[in-house]
Amino acid sequence: MEEKSEKIADIVDNLRRVFQVVHGQSKKAERETGLTSSQLWAIKVMSEAGSIRVSDLARRMYLHPATTVGILDRLEKKGLVSRTRSLEDRRVVNVALTQEGRGIVEKSPQVAQGLLVAGLEKLSSANLKKIDEGLGQMVKILGAQEIPPQLILSPEVNEPEAQVKSRSRRKKESNS
Repeated sequence: MEEKSEKIADIVDNLRRVFQVVHGQSKKAERETGLTSSQLWAIKVMSEAGSIRVSDLARRMYLHPATTVGILDRLEKKGLVSRTRSLEDRRVVNVALTQEGRGIVEKSPQVAQGLLVAGLEKLSSANLKKIDEGLGQMVKILGAQEIPPQLILSPEVNEPEAQVKSRSRRKKESNS
């Protein structure tokens, strides 16, 4: 039984460490750049890719395109990115950093979400499966299976557009 108690303590301590790093990095990013960690992560990914399609940016950030568009809307308002519609296919939108956006990337700190994704991408499928199963169990323990996944320390929610529309429709129906 002692071994089980030690394992539980180790798990809780490791979760605390993860939250500390993510929180600390996010606050540092916001303090130094005025951007949320998600916005900073987006411009860092864009700086590596140059001009990139919105759908490719979403894929590289492991986000739904609708979530990515919301982040890009705010970055565009700040003058950090520009969008251009493809001349070959009007449905395709490319985004690129402005000069101001490139300047922020050069002086910005690391982003915890980027570190996390880079580290996970290096793991074997077997290790990814273990982590996925363990985190899935934690979500069940907390009863959080139905909660839309909010980006780390950000108001952005990463869910498919269909779920957003469905929730909005249910909300309207319940208010009627």
